This record gives sequence, C-alpha cells and structure tokens, in this order.
Amino acid sequence: MTPSPFPDAEARRLLREMFHAAIRAADPMTCVPRSLPEPPKGRTIVVGAGKAAASMARAVETHWTGVLTGLVVTRYGHSVPCERIEVVEAAHPVPDTAGRDAAARILASVRGLTEDDLVLCLFSGGGSALLTLPAPGISLADKQSVVKALLNSGANIGEMNCVRKHLSAIKGGRLAAACVPARVVSLLISDVPGDDPSVIASGPTVPDPTTCADAASILEKYGLTGEDAAYEVLKAAADETPKPEDPRLARAEVRMVATPQKSLEAAAEVAQASGVTPRVLGDSIEGEAKDVALVHAGMARQVVVHGQPIQAPCVLISGGETTVTVRGRGRGGRNAEFLLALTIALNAMPGVYALAGDTDGIDGTEDNAGAIATPDSLARGQRIRVDARARLRDNDAYGYFSALGDLVVTGPTLTNVNDFRAILVTGAQ
Repeated sequence: MTPSPFPDAEARRLLREMFHAAIRAADPMTCVPRSLPEPPKGRTIVVGAGKAAASMARAVETHWTGVLTGLVVTRYGHSVPCERIEVVEAAHPVPDTAGRDAAARILASVRGLTEDDLVLCLFSGGGSALLTLPAPGISLADKQSVVKALLNSGANIGEMNCVRKHLSAIKGGRLAAACVPARVVSLLISDVPGDDPSVIASGPTVPDPTTCADAASILEKYGLTGEDAAYEVLKAAADETPKPEDPRLARAEVRMVATPQKSLEAAAEVAQASGVTPRVLGDSIEGEAKDVALVHAGMARQVVVHGQPIQAPCVLISGGETTVTVRGRGRGGRNAEFLLALTIALNAMPGVYALAGDTDGIDGTEDNAGAIATPDSLARGQRIRVDARARLRDNDAYGYFSALGDLVVTGPTLTNVNDFRAILVTGAQ
C-alpha cells in the first residue's frame, strides 16, 4: 500500500479548515455592512428572524449611522447582545409561543408608517419556524402538528415553506404588505437551494408564486390530510398570499448578502492553497440523504479507481439541503445520516475522508454540526461493536459517530448557508 500524502491528522485538519472557511464567508459582520441602505428621512425599524438574525442585528447596529429601533427573533442559544434592537429567542424547527408572540409584535411594529420610513428586514435560515403567526382558523398547536409531520415525511424545504406560507399571517409577502407605504429593504442570508427569496424564511417580504392549492397538494402528496384544521384552511383558500405585481410590494427590495455558493468557493480556496484540487459539484443538491450519499460515493470511487473526473489529491465539495424520512428512533440530523450512508457505501475505501455539517452549527436538532468519516470508520465501529447498517436503519447516525469520537461540534455559528459536504480523496492505494 502506498502511503497517503495526507496522514489522518492532516486530512482531518484540512476538512475542518474548509468547513470553517465556509462558515466565515457567511459571517454577518462581514457580509451585512456592505449591503446596508442609506438612512431614511424618517424612522428606521429593524425586524427579522432566523438563526443568524441576532448576529445580523448586531452587524447593523455596529455600522448604522442613524437612529434605529427594532426586534428580531432567533433560535434558542443563538442570541448575541444588542443595544438598540431587541432579540427574542424561540424554538426551531417546531415553533413555540415565544416565536408566535415575537411575530405578532413584529407585525404590529410596522403598521402605521410613512413614506419616509424604512423597514430593514434581516432574514436567514430558520426564519420560517421562528417567525410563526398562525393564519385565521389555525392555532399554534395546529401549526406545530403540521411542521412535525412534514419534518418526518421527507418533504424538501421548498415544499415545507410553501405550506408554512399559506398557514401564516406574516410570511409569503404579508409582512411587506403590512409595511405600506414605507420602504422595505430585506437583507437575506440564503440557506435554500437556488437562493430563491420567496423560500428563504418563507419570503415574508417578497411576492409568493405558490397558492393554497399548491400547499394542499403537498399535504396530500405526503398523506397528511389528517391535519384537519390546516388542510381545511388550505382547501378553502379564503386568503391568498400577495402575488407578483401586487402594488403593496412595489417598494420592497431584496439584497442577498451571503449564499451557499460563496461559502463553497471559500472552502475551495482553502483546498487549493493546500495543494488539493477542488471540484464544486453544486450548491443546491437535494434528495434523501442516503440517496445523495450513494451518488457522492460513486463519484469518489471513480476518482480513486480511474482518476476521473480529476486526479487525486482532490476534494469534492457540495452544498444544498438533503432530507431524511424518519423511520427509526435514533438521533441524528441529515448531515450525519449522509455521512453514515457514505461510509457504508465506500466500504473502507483507502484514502477517502469526508466531512458533512450544517453551517449553522446544529445538525437537525442535535448539539453537533456534523461529523467526519475516515477510511477506517467501519473497522473502528466493528471493534467497539457498533453496527453501521443497524444504526442507519434506526436513523442513529449521531450515535454512531459519537461512539467513534468523530462528531464535529462548533456550537451555534450565528449564520446559516445550509449544508456543507467535502469528500477528500488523498491518493492512497
């Protein structure tokens, strides 16, 4: 066996450096200031929601030259100190009363404004769950039930947010409509495939191209028509979201301040500087985590066996948001599940290392961002009697990598540009 040009420790170090570079590229303190609008003649009110909302608010405070007030809601544990903008913590991904009450206060704060006023909106991934204000006819309990069911169904983020918008009194352009006649500028950190503003945080300030009928069809697709109150509201379609060309959104502007692609490019630069050829596979890869892992494993195998499409040492980088259809009772988010399925598919292939993690620092609802897989992951699991295939069947990827000591734990990163995956092929034979 030819020694790898990357010892185990070096491979791990490079993967972690790439992951942290991806996170730094989306740091609100760096990406928010350059997108700030000029202060208005009138008042400036800051509102927002998402895992990065508090850090975005602090960046605004640090660089804003005029007077401002505001309120943003972020996930528990993701708050940072702000002086002029109030920060409320709430639950994610299943909403709670704190998020509902904050959303009601945000909606109330933007009513009665003038043409000279500015509403500066800060939205990032997680905003859909955190900015929860049930539509008429829907209770918080109803929304919690629907969200739980969708999370376990395998629905993708676009489908989930379509349903959320049509069960909301604030999302899907409704917030911007409430701001009339003030100017609205939204700064967005994208966590969705394709960077669609109408999907990020369920698009509170942009027109919604989807309909109640679309949302009802999604519940039907996943067999969730038993969610009676929600399904009835969607079928009735009594109150549609603002559509493109709605005059109430004429003064609403969107500025994208950070994207998954920019973070993947930052990671690629780290690899290049280390003498490893990067290949970005895509920033919007979706699908069942286990299925996506099989495709990625096939690509890595092609590099090892045939030197295609690039020669080792190289790293295959991708982003996007996979899904997990939960059938087991174990622990683990979509990134850990992807990595465990990849580990099994590679079957101890020499010289292949991988890291998968969520750039917000929280994989699903766990305390890890993701995990690292090595060529000997399966062997180490066997030595301590941890069955990889059994853990995957039980959706317990967290338990598997925890047993190996290979979880990646960053804590909340205060940003979110979705999943990050890197498969390092070192060239070992």
